[in-house]
Amino acid sequence: MHDGSPTVCVGGAAFAYVNAFKAHVNVGFFHGAEIADPEGLLEGDGRFMRHVKVRPDEDIDAKAVRRLIHTAYADIRRRLRAETDGAA
Repeated sequence: MHDGSPTVCVGGAAFAYVNAFKAHVNVGFFHGAEIADPEGLLEGDGRFMRHVKVRPDEDIDAKAVRRLIHTAYADIRRRLRAETDGAA
């Protein structure tokens, strides 16, 4: 949990989260502004974070969301390796 939201971490570094609202759920990425989003699913205009808004009455491209999750995971792994390599 981070700021009251279920959060996914790798090596202590948060990379994804889920926020539930009355009318939708956000599947978000802490570095979403910097990951590839070829299908244009990510919303938000913050400096770092982006999210996919999932509504119960709308279809979702599950494969595209899965690709975003894999992309965000690869991104945080790369960032952690860079930190480790830079610290050595």
